[in-house]
Amino acid sequence: MPAPIRLRELIRTIRTARTQAEEREMIQKECAAIRSSFREEDNTYRCRNVAKLLYMHMLGYPAHFGQLECLKLIASQKFTDKRIGYLGAMLLLDERQDVHLLMTNCIKNDLNHSTQYVQGLALCTLGCMGSSEMCRDLAGEVEKLLKTSNSYLRKKAALCAVHVIRKVPELMEMFLPATKNLLSEKNHGVLHTSVVLLTEMCERSPDMLAHFRKLVPQLVRILKNLIMSGYSPEHDVSGISDPFLQVRILRLLRILGKSDDDSSEAMNDILAQVATNTETSKNVGNAILYETVLTIMDIKSESGLRVLAINILGRFLLNNDKNIRYVALTSLLKTVQTDHNAVQRHRSTIVDCLKDLDVSIKRRAMELSFALVNGNNIRGMMKELLYFLDSCDPEFKADCASGVFLAAEKYGTDRQTSLHITPVLGYFAGSYVRDDSVPNLIQLITNSVEMHAYTVQRLYKALLDDISQQPLVQVASWCTGEYGDLLVSGQCEEEEPIQDEVLDVLEGLLVSNLSTPVTRGYSLTAIMKLSTRFSSVNRIKKVVLIYGSSIDVELQQRAVEYNANDLLDLLGGNDVVPVIQTAVPTKPASAGGELLDLLGDLSLTIPSMTAYNKNGLKIEFTFERANPNPNIAIITIHASNATEADMTDFVFQAAVPKTFQLQLLSPSSNVVPALNQGTVTQVIRVLNPQKVSLSFTNCLRMRIKLTYTLKGSPVQDLAEVNNFPPQSWQ
Repeated sequence: MPAPIRLRELIRTIRTARTQAEEREMIQKECAAIRSSFREEDNTYRCRNVAKLLYMHMLGYPAHFGQLECLKLIASQKFTDKRIGYLGAMLLLDERQDVHLLMTNCIKNDLNHSTQYVQGLALCTLGCMGSSEMCRDLAGEVEKLLKTSNSYLRKKAALCAVHVIRKVPELMEMFLPATKNLLSEKNHGVLHTSVVLLTEMCERSPDMLAHFRKLVPQLVRILKNLIMSGYSPEHDVSGISDPFLQVRILRLLRILGKSDDDSSEAMNDILAQVATNTETSKNVGNAILYETVLTIMDIKSESGLRVLAINILGRFLLNNDKNIRYVALTSLLKTVQTDHNAVQRHRSTIVDCLKDLDVSIKRRAMELSFALVNGNNIRGMMKELLYFLDSCDPEFKADCASGVFLAAEKYGTDRQTSLHITPVLGYFAGSYVRDDSVPNLIQLITNSVEMHAYTVQRLYKALLDDISQQPLVQVASWCTGEYGDLLVSGQCEEEEPIQDEVLDVLEGLLVSNLSTPVTRGYSLTAIMKLSTRFSSVNRIKKVVLIYGSSIDVELQQRAVEYNANDLLDLLGGNDVVPVIQTAVPTKPASAGGELLDLLGDLSLTIPSMTAYNKNGLKIEFTFERANPNPNIAIITIHASNATEADMTDFVFQAAVPKTFQLQLLSPSSNVVPALNQGTVTQVIRVLNPQKVSLSFTNCLRMRIKLTYTLKGSPVQDLAEVNNFPPQSWQ
């Protein structure tokens, strides 16, 4: 066979592909040639073929068939073969493969190799993909290399020990003796990996944390030498000596000093030196300062040092890099509760971040601004936050408006609350405010006595314009019930409505399909409150009595409670009219076919009837009397499903002759459960305003339309119901 192409030539060829399909064709052709070479046990070009296979693996193409070839290269005596073999093992093998026994033997042999570079390859591979079993078998070899005098091997052995500890934490004590002399090493690579190893051990074991706290003075000396040393071209990065090692030491100091007075005291001075001597013109210095701030905030540092850390974060807010500004805001948000006064000094800078173009920065700035609000600055902060609320994106409005309500309720005096409640009402009418803001705004309105008349006028006007925003409707209903007398007493700036108009609006909320059950509860309560403020007592009594038999349990409970004797006294009379009971004993019909009066004698009950029964769907009508109005019939439909599948998207529609008026309330659900496991209920109110007399030959007729989906297929059907129970409307 001809010699396979080199890796460089393969890369050049693949880069000439103009389409993805052309590239796949090239890869498949080369993979076929590599497989043929592997089958023929071609040792000459195995290294080259595996290298090409790894490149194709990096491009996202399957290369699992080269796993065993990697092991063959590892077993080779040539360094170039071992290098590609170990690289392939790290890329193509993981803990789930069944070749670990072979790998363990190869790595163990190479850990004892006479060449340090071969030992380094074995350490890197074990530290990258070693399983728990491999780590247990080879931990002793790693510990020996950790004690060697060779700096090249010690730094690799330290990183490999980190992986061993993560896989088998109980082997941690094995490495304890070897770690004692690691911090005495002059080589920065060994120092860096040693700090990483110590950090891992301290995070995983409280005993190790207590043991290594005695190393704090030594770590402080190393850090001091780094910041005070002169220029070293080997370790210098943008004028700072080995910033990577400095960051690692600061992280370890943060772990060692947390909740420990002595360790924190020992590192206070060096932290102050790092904070004041580090150059901030480059990101390298900012990274070190950020780690310094985190360390100061986590340990038991002095108050002056904490102020210095917060001032550093304040300077970060002025940085042009938006990532640094975001990090500063996040850190200040974490510390504002413990160092509130220090953070307050940077309030103006934080508020300026509300104008930032980056949405993440704006959100953090908004959260921090609300955390800074107190009784002393509420007027200024509310002004800034309301300005932000006016100009911010919709995604911020809900949280911002809710935050304004909470802050004003917690810190605002009556006068200040009054100053800010008016513009907030405008934003509350939007669709951005959360439902939990309703009680907050109600509390604000209650506290703003001088604003009651203006507030109820604005909210009533908002109800006339739009009732789709439920939080607004709930607050408006509450205000109308609480301050309705101010609305009709002439205290408003605009023309005031009459009492019947106000009641019309509230009753409209009770029957609107847009109203949620919570909104209906607010509306019914508001109507009841107006019984002490308006003269339309009889009308209010009728509304409350009707909802005593509502299918909505919450509304029914409210209406029943309002119908108690004490509340009826508020309605102007003691002649208690009992709430309609739906389970009154049925009076038997006489032989002459006595007519049942649907809206007459309360001692009679109208029998239920089946209005529709087809294809497994059954519609049953039950009847109630709408006392005291003799011209309203209340029909409740009960839809049940006898099929084996749920009927979804269920819609019931009805129509009656023009001499009647019909109102359909919202259904309890749009899914009719299968196998008669539940029913969907819906209330129909039929009004007979002209008191048309109905007899056997002149019954109420109703056309119904049913639509639903069954097993993915839409179904629609029409029917007419004209066999209502014999009755007369009087």
